[in-house]
Amino acid sequence: MSFTKGRIIDSVKIKDSISESYNLYIPKRFDGVGKWPVLFVFSMEGKSKRVLSMFRQAAEDHRFILASSNNVSDSLSISKNILITGRMIRNVSSVLPIDKNRAYTGGFGTGAKFATIVPSFIKQIAGVISIGSPVPNMELLNTKRPYHFVGIVGNEDFNYPDMLQEKPILGKLKFPNNLIVFDGGAKDYNSSAINKSFEILVLSSMAKGNLARDEEFIMENYTKDFQQYRGLLSKGNKYRAKEGLSQIISVYQPLINVDSLQDELRTVKKHKTYKIQNRAFNNTLFQESLIREEFEYNLGEDISSLNYNNLGWWNYKVGELKKYDSKTDSLQVQMGRRLIGYLNALVEDFIDLEKSQQLVNDEVLSYLWMIKTITDPLDYQYYLNIISDSSKYEDYGTALFYLEELLKQGYTNKEELYSLEDTALLRIMPEFNSVVNKYLKSSRYDRIIEK
Repeated sequence: MSFTKGRIIDSVKIKDSISESYNLYIPKRFDGVGKWPVLFVFSMEGKSKRVLSMFRQAAEDHRFILASSNNVSDSLSISKNILITGRMIRNVSSVLPIDKNRAYTGGFGTGAKFATIVPSFIKQIAGVISIGSPVPNMELLNTKRPYHFVGIVGNEDFNYPDMLQEKPILGKLKFPNNLIVFDGGAKDYNSSAINKSFEILVLSSMAKGNLARDEEFIMENYTKDFQQYRGLLSKGNKYRAKEGLSQIISVYQPLINVDSLQDELRTVKKHKTYKIQNRAFNNTLFQESLIREEFEYNLGEDISSLNYNNLGWWNYKVGELKKYDSKTDSLQVQMGRRLIGYLNALVEDFIDLEKSQQLVNDEVLSYLWMIKTITDPLDYQYYLNIISDSSKYEDYGTALFYLEELLKQGYTNKEELYSLEDTALLRIMPEFNSVVNKYLKSSRYDRIIEK
């Protein structure tokens, strides 16, 4: 088979008899000589090409082949997704010279969750690059086949505390692991963090003897990492410096002598400033865990009782979380942003749980949509859901209220608004058209308003 190098190749067919395909990226320096590492990238939301492109530059820099299935989905069972993945892996391995010791999986969010599960079912996976997701289920890990877990997460991502806490657990299970932390949230991931994850896997391959040692590569990256550590020290951020130095020791210990770094690490940990920063960091995480528990308990209680009076309490709580942005303590600012993300994800989890029920409770679903407009006011779909659902049950007061709230947030798609399901009667009401006219300067049924 002939493939173009240096660009993403769309929809490579598994075989004519199976309607499955994958996207493929072959680096420009690919020459077909020897065996090549591969990263199998996953998106469970139908964005496989887009997610693959996130890894493209790092794959080019480190001479990796990339492949991403177009058929895995969060609507399918794990077993079906694993079968689809297995067929893709076999096909890629049959047409390209893949190094069986250097096959990895990766992804972002839900794709990363699936990527961490794949090695438990498919033997040849040596490691995982997980962007913004901890291991979803430790019980699925096969301790007889440990793989290298490289996590990437922002310090404002609500998954950050969980990914921190699982590091020692993975260590006890003898799973090599590293955590790359960047400043920002889930939407602020950067290419340098992804590039770093590839560097770690390459260095690990050299340490295991699966790849020839490249002394220049080792020392170049060691020097870069050590300079970053020194930069953190010079800025007085001893906590982040200690974390950086610990990672340097973990990555380079099998490759070079790190005795002097071990001594330096002990010195940093004894420093008064480090102890103060470490205590503040742990206190913040503890405070955050208490607030998360409060949110989870109260949301469960409110859903059970459908307490509409508590919508005001949730609005108040979100307002309080936003106040963290104005604090001078960066740890508090980061915690506030993580908690907003956590609450948002918690509501989405409850929505998914309700939708999965054999008999869906429409009122519970509508209540959760109302909370979602509080936690994520710029996600217009939830307002539209409420308007449609309320109209179906002839609750036009609620529909009109959320119509105005929607338009206040800057929504402008009049065509979508006038084609909402179950709103035929609502759309011809003067009140509906009056609100639309107020915010969008015109409505479809102006004459009804005049009358």
